[in-house]
Amino acid sequence: MATRRGDEMLDTYLLKVLCLLVSERSVSRVALRLNQSQPTISVALRRLRDILGDPLLVREKGGMVPTERALSLVQHARGALNEIERMVTAPESFDPFTSRQVFRIGSPDYLAPDFMSSVSMRLRREAPHAHLKVHALGPAFDFEQSLAEGELDVVIGNWPEPPDRMHLSMLLEDEIVCLVSANHPLAQKGMTLQDYQAAVHIVPLPYSMTQRGVIDSVLAAARIERDERVSVQSFNVAPYLLAGTDMVFTTSRHFATFYSKLLPLAIVEAPIKFPPMRFYQLWHERHHLSPAHRWLRRLLGDCGQQLGQGLGSVTALPDPGPGRSEG
Repeated sequence: MATRRGDEMLDTYLLKVLCLLVSERSVSRVALRLNQSQPTISVALRRLRDILGDPLLVREKGGMVPTERALSLVQHARGALNEIERMVTAPESFDPFTSRQVFRIGSPDYLAPDFMSSVSMRLRREAPHAHLKVHALGPAFDFEQSLAEGELDVVIGNWPEPPDRMHLSMLLEDEIVCLVSANHPLAQKGMTLQDYQAAVHIVPLPYSMTQRGVIDSVLAAARIERDERVSVQSFNVAPYLLAGTDMVFTTSRHFATFYSKLLPLAIVEAPIKFPPMRFYQLWHERHHLSPAHRWLRRLLGDCGQQLGQGLGSVTALPDPGPGRSEG
């Protein structure tokens, strides 16, 4: 589908390049995103400039920035791409075994690796020709925008207050425990509140710029201070720092269980009454009725349920909230 200005055509490829140029503000990064060469994207940018009669990206001291016209056009371009996608996507059926669909999941690293391992095994068995791309999440990543623009299909998280602008369903409800070295004195005798406050803790760096995590929220509300001696950017680093030390890492049971089987670590019941840690999958309205994405969400839900059943006291429940359920 294309529009014409003079003898030039504005097609879906150029619309996609325009959207990426405005968001990435770099020809080289757009080339990487589209798996194309930098000269190819430069040619596309020149065509866009000719068709639209605007430089679109201009160089400033800090790098390339979009022009005012580029910013005003990008919303129309995204809308047009969404409409075209709806036109060409056949909603009647989806056969996972023959599909070559690319599924994109945003996942935090505080999910134990066995969850995504289960997802990839199911995908290989049920959709052997499909592609899976797992995007790391972090405080600087705007996952809501990525869902809205179709860059991600599903995002997994454990928000204390999930965003109400999206659809969601619960993957897993987990309890919060403490992970320590196997030879830690508390591994045998258990942990009191006084022990917890006196201990040296490993803590993750903030995962969100807008929301405080469940553990930090409870500690702040109860005015419980802890000695946060070591901070790590990745949850998966923390267990490797515990062995042979007196430090404590507070985390979910499924995460602790995975690493206690891998490393000389022990799980200790938390001395604080933490609420359950709930992990959700979140998606945008644009994918709500898509058979392919409904299949993906069911697969993720099944993997969360299996993980919960494997841990005994942990549950995996569909808890979508009014009006936002999986349908």
